[in-house]
Amino acid sequence: MSARILIVDDIEANRKLLAAKLEAQYHTVLLAENGPQALEIAKAKDPEIILLDVMMPGMDGYEVCRRLKADPVTNHIPVVMVTALSDTEDRVRGLDAGAEDFLTKPIDDFVLNSRVNALIRYNTVTSELRQREASGIRAGAMESVDPEEVDRPARVFVIDDNPRTSARIAGILRDAGHKVMTLLEAGDMGELATERTDVLLLSLLSKSFDPLKLCAHFKSNDVTRAVSILLVCDPLERARAVKGMEIGASDMIMAPIDRQELLARIRTQTRRTRYVEILRERVDRGLELSVIDQLTGLYNRRYMNNQLQQLMHRAVMGGKPLSVMMLDIDHFKPINDTHGHQAGDEVLQELADRLRQNIRPMDVACRPGGEEFLVILPETPGELAMAAAERVRRAIAAEPFLVMSDTKSIKVTVSAGVSSLLGPHDTIADMMKRADTALYQAKSGGRNRVESIAA
Repeated sequence: MSARILIVDDIEANRKLLAAKLEAQYHTVLLAENGPQALEIAKAKDPEIILLDVMMPGMDGYEVCRRLKADPVTNHIPVVMVTALSDTEDRVRGLDAGAEDFLTKPIDDFVLNSRVNALIRYNTVTSELRQREASGIRAGAMESVDPEEVDRPARVFVIDDNPRTSARIAGILRDAGHKVMTLLEAGDMGELATERTDVLLLSLLSKSFDPLKLCAHFKSNDVTRAVSILLVCDPLERARAVKGMEIGASDMIMAPIDRQELLARIRTQTRRTRYVEILRERVDRGLELSVIDQLTGLYNRRYMNNQLQQLMHRAVMGGKPLSVMMLDIDHFKPINDTHGHQAGDEVLQELADRLRQNIRPMDVACRPGGEEFLVILPETPGELAMAAAERVRRAIAAEPFLVMSDTKSIKVTVSAGVSSLLGPHDTIADMMKRADTALYQAKSGGRNRVESIAA
C-alpha cells in the first residue's frame, strides 16, 4: 500500500536519501527544505504522512509540528519527527508538540517501513471516518477533538510470560498513572470484553504461547480489532516483528525497553485508539441524526419515506396488508400562542412518548414535521389500523399534558386519518393522499376522532 509522503529537511542529501528509500517502496514523495515551505505544501498537497526533521534553521521541527496541528486544514496529518538526537527528552518534546511518532537518524530501513505502513493503515481508517462525518448531516460542523478526551490515562493490557519484565512494564505504566492488567499466559482474557482497552502490549519474546497467533486472534476478534497493539520485539528477530506488523500490530518497541520510549509509544497508541473511537462515535451519531427527529426522538420524514417504500414492496410481494395512520394535534397554534413555544415543544415530546407507548414494537412512529405525526403499521388491515388509531387517540386525550416543569396543564387531542395499501399499483403518494383526506374529514367532523378512506 503506497502513500503520499512529505519529507522536510534542510539538508539536500538527507532529503534525497530518504526519498530514495520511500520511492523504492513505491510511495509518492514530496520535498520541503524548510518549515514555511513545509506548511505551504502540507496545505496545498494534503500529504498522508509528514516526515519532519527537528533541527532546522529558522523554524525548527517542533514549531512546524505545532503549527500543523493548530491548523484545521492540516491537523489530521500524522507527523513523524526525524532527529539525530537520541535523548528521550527530545522525543517526548516532539510528542508534546503533536507528533504521532519519531525516528532517530541514521534511519533504519526496517523501522522506517514499519512506521510508515502502520501509519498508512491508521490513515485508511481515519480518512474514511472523516469523509463520512464531513458528508453526513453535520457537514460543515466537524468538531476538533478535545485533547483531554485522548490524553486521559490509558488502560493497558500487558501479555508477557516473563514475570520480571511483565512486572517492570506494569510498574512503569502504573507510576505514570495508567491502569494496567497483566497476563503471564494466554488464558482467560474476559476483561478485554468487559472493560475498554486502549493498548494491548504483547511480547514477542514469550515462549509459552505463540504471540503472532495471539496477535492474529486480536485482529480478527470484533471486541479487540480496533485496539492498538504494541509489540515488544527482540532486535535480532526482525522477521517476527515484520510479521506482527503485517498481521495488524500498530507499533513495536525493541527490548530492552526504555522507560521514556515506552511511555511515549503508549501515549501515541492511546491517542490513535481514542481518536478512531471518537470519529466512529461521531459518524454513528451523525447517521442517527440523519433519520431521527431531534425534538421527539421519532423517525423523521426522510426515514419515513424510505421505510414506507420498503414495507410497501414487502407487503405486495408477500400478499400481506399494510396501513398508515396520520395524526395531527388539534388547535396546536393556540397552544404556542397562549403558553409559548417551549410549552409547545413539550407537548410534542409528551405526545411522542404516549404514541410510542401505545403502538407495537414493529410499528414505525414518525414525525414528518410540525404538529403532524405518522405511524406505519406493517401486516395490519384497515379495521385493525382504525382500532390502533382509536387507541392512540384515547391515550392522548385521557390525561392533560403537564408542561413547564408541571406548572401548566394543557388538554390535548388529536385527529387521525387511516388508509391501507390497495394493491401492487398503489403508491406512497396515493396512500398518503387518502390518509390526509381522512384526516381532513376527522378535522371537519369535529376533531378528536379517527376517520378512514378505503379507496
